[in-house]
Amino acid sequence: QVRLVESGGGLVQAGGSLRLSCAASRMTFNIYSMAWYHQAPGKQRELVATISSGGNTNYTDSVKGRFTISRDNAKNTQYLQMNSLKPEDTGLYYCNAKLKYRDYWGQGTQVTVSS
Repeated sequence: QVRLVESGGGLVQAGGSLRLSCAASRMTFNIYSMAWYHQAPGKQRELVATISSGGNTNYTDSVKGRFTISRDNAKNTQYLQMNSLKPEDTGLYYCNAKLKYRDYWGQGTQVTVSS
């Protein structure tokens, strides 16, 4: 069974940085499109960034210039470098892997940005 495990969340002051990691197992990681989603308290889960199997990236407007998504296929891991964090970035961050009809999620990692 595919497993996605996020790590790297925590408490940080506004303007600070965090690097999230998502370790994948039991899947052919390099052929999957990967993504990060954010769920703020009391809100729906929203797409933050995607990276294709070929390394093409896309970002939601609110994080452009602040967040960077990347992947290391040799380590079966994707990352989200988050800089210039804002209080509105607070919430759970979920790792997602997609391939055609296959759609897998991690359990989420909490990010809290204090003002």
